[in-house]
Amino acid sequence: PVKLIIQFMIPMFLGNIFQQFYNIVDSIVAGQFIGVDALAAIGSTGSLMFFVTGWLNGLSSGFAIIVAQMFGAKRYDDMRHFVAMSIYLMFGFATAMTAGFLVFNVPILRLMNSPADLMGDVAGYMGIIYAGLLVTAAYNTLAAFLRALGDSKSPLYFLIISAGINVVLDIVLIRFVGMGVEGCAYATVIAQGVSAVCCLIYIKKKYPILHLEKKNFEFRKGSMSKLLILGIPMGLQFSITAIGTIIVQSAVNIYGATYMAGFSAAGKIQNVIGMVATIATYVGQNRGAGRMDRVKQGVNYSCIMLWIWSVLEMVIVYFGGKYFTYLFIDPSETDVVHVSVTYFRTVFWAYPFLSTIFVFRNALQGMGYGLVPMLGGVFELVARTLIVVLVAGKTSFAGVCLADPMAWIAALIPLIPYYFYIMKKHNLRTT
Repeated sequence: PVKLIIQFMIPMFLGNIFQQFYNIVDSIVAGQFIGVDALAAIGSTGSLMFFVTGWLNGLSSGFAIIVAQMFGAKRYDDMRHFVAMSIYLMFGFATAMTAGFLVFNVPILRLMNSPADLMGDVAGYMGIIYAGLLVTAAYNTLAAFLRALGDSKSPLYFLIISAGINVVLDIVLIRFVGMGVEGCAYATVIAQGVSAVCCLIYIKKKYPILHLEKKNFEFRKGSMSKLLILGIPMGLQFSITAIGTIIVQSAVNIYGATYMAGFSAAGKIQNVIGMVATIATYVGQNRGAGRMDRVKQGVNYSCIMLWIWSVLEMVIVYFGGKYFTYLFIDPSETDVVHVSVTYFRTVFWAYPFLSTIFVFRNALQGMGYGLVPMLGGVFELVARTLIVVLVAGKTSFAGVCLADPMAWIAALIPLIPYYFYIMKKHNLRTT
């Protein structure tokens, strides 16, 4: 299945990069046109945005696994029903989150040790992002439905279009309108809205199989629970991981704006080159079709491909991390660049562990097992928290950077044994 996996993964890999692109472009434009404080302000929101959008992305991905299983089993009426129920749930979650985060915006930032002189910019940026969560949820949900049917290219094309719009709006609103960091947030929400509308129009024209009727929106006993059983653990898995990164960001904030800016730049570079595509949809479709042999092959080949990529990634960040940082800040800001390089050279050796997490976590999620992948996120959270408690403010910045490698290793403790247990159980059923 190597060719099939690669054909599906490359558009998803690029799509994940372009989803990161919004905050990355915001940071680049703010850093180059406003300065270090602006880069620190927007950059420090990365972990918080991951927490918020990761929950929505996890929910939609979990819901889409059931859609993929129904599609693989050719149960199209049930598939459309689960699509309709997913829309109900995503709208409800996004609305509740918007209200809650707008109310607690500033208190959350204070808990994160956001410096007082940056508080206005950070709170203004996040307030606009929160107000646009319905738009974010709409894109994630519609794109997840397309991927569940095996179409990973169309969401990518729409993301590329919206990413281009985001770049133009960032430059216009900051450099020519003079809106400051809030202009970046408006650009992000508008651009995401464009990608959501494009997905909706495309589905309406090209995928009659996803056209919903009134009967599809009728509640059935157990439908919501089936979706939530998969969606909530996947959402929590993203959110628990994000809580760990928020804790690390809170520790970095203690060191001041220079370290916040350097850490932010390094994190965004790592998120792009370290981003791998999920195989959950591939696993879900084959599980639905009863082809566990192809699930096993897919996991094995994915491990090999991603380990090779991890080695290349290690070389890129070790020798080229400094130059990538120049995208975010002028090379004359040597202190910021030094912070970024310190992070890369502290964590680069652990990238193979990070890639392995994606493979086994996605495989388990695709087969319908959401609890243990969520437990892997708990292990990450515990590891990051322990490192931060032990070293934050007590040792050098490099000590805080060790939180990421320790978290990646810890996450594998429940994932790998449980995957082999599940595969052994399925083998016994077929013999």
